Amino acid sequence: MEQELDARRILCPLPVIRTQDAVAKLSPGDVLRVIATDPGVVYDIPAWCKVHGHKVLAIEEGREEIRLTIEVGG
Repeated sequence: MEQELDARRILCPLPVIRTQDAVAKLSPGDVLRVIATDPGVVYDIPAWCKVHGHKVLAIEEGREEIRLTIEVGG
C-alpha cells in the first residue's frame, strides 16, 4: 500500500509527528510519501526513521517542496 502525507506549511516538530501518526496506520513494507516545505525534514525524518526501524528510500529536494519516500519497517 502507498500513502501520501501533506506536511506542507508546517514546521518541526509537526512534520515528524504527522509522519509518525501516518506510519502507525500502515503495515511493514508499505510506502509513505511525505511532502513538506520545512527544510528540517531532510534531517529530522531520516533520524526518526533510523530510530524506529523504517527506511528512507528517497529524498527529493525541489525549489519549493521536499519529498521523502519511506518504507515502513517491521
